[in-house]
Amino acid sequence: MKKLIILLLSVVLLLSITSCSSKETVIIYTSMEEYRVSYLNQRLAEEFPEYNVIVEYISTGNHAAKLLAEGTASEGHITHNLEYGYLQQLEKAGVLADLSEYDKSVYTEDTLVSESIIPQERNGGCIIINTKVLADKGLNEPMCYEDLLSPEYKGLISMPSPKASGTGYMFLKALVNSWGEEKAFEYFDKLSENILQFTSSGSGPLNAIIQGEVAIGLGMTAPTVTQINENYPIKILYFEEGSPFSLYGQSIIKGNENTPAVKEVFDFLVNTFNKENCEKFFPEKLYKDTDYSIVNYPTDIKYADMSNNTIEEKTRLLEKWKY
Repeated sequence: MKKLIILLLSVVLLLSITSCSSKETVIIYTSMEEYRVSYLNQRLAEEFPEYNVIVEYISTGNHAAKLLAEGTASEGHITHNLEYGYLQQLEKAGVLADLSEYDKSVYTEDTLVSESIIPQERNGGCIIINTKVLADKGLNEPMCYEDLLSPEYKGLISMPSPKASGTGYMFLKALVNSWGEEKAFEYFDKLSENILQFTSSGSGPLNAIIQGEVAIGLGMTAPTVTQINENYPIKILYFEEGSPFSLYGQSIIKGNENTPAVKEVFDFLVNTFNKENCEKFFPEKLYKDTDYSIVNYPTDIKYADMSNNTIEEKTRLLEKWKY
């Protein structure tokens, strides 16, 4: 009897494996955070039980490097949540499919850069303060970037390194565009004297603020709002130059655009998941005629000038960064 049960279990397992392997596979490379990847996996399982859809997380730089190395021979079919500079680099290398058939008129003009890139989200930056730390130390809230140079904030500021973090680079590029390159680099030279540490990730300053290690951070708006909604004593500030931001997009690897399964999954990402992502996680302006809101998320955000935000310009500016 025991042997019969083992035999039956083996048959069931074999049938399960055979059934799974017989499904058509679609592979998505994404750079979204774990909590959003989890949600995407849930939605894909609901929408496409007939396909084996694999979502593979790859950090932004490695994501782009992998596709540049693999080219159109990549095992991945879709690139998702990749910063525009990298996507434009991939387009120039001939890796991305022509997606001119998609209606891009629904997106804001500043998100449209190519027929091969579909906008996915706007990721804005902000100045984060821990109101309790400032109050405990008897310090005022900063009102402008120049205020951050005050000796009273020495060791109380955290910023991501532009060389290691896209968030850090957003702030560098925004001030280069607003003030000019020379003045911006002089500013960061002075600011470095007040920086407790240049973090290796965009989430580093927020984590340090939550833990009370610093009073002020240069970070991302969306995760900051999440922590505000968890009742941490933190607040979002924007200075006159506006919120620095990065645009993230998605595309199909050339050669896969006519594969029905890939096309169906990509259509879902563009037409359904994109809107759910804005509604649940990143509500900053992406669509011309649709606004999304999250509790405590700033509205009517003034954005910084992020023009000429190419991978070539980024490489050039980072060669000058000392920290």
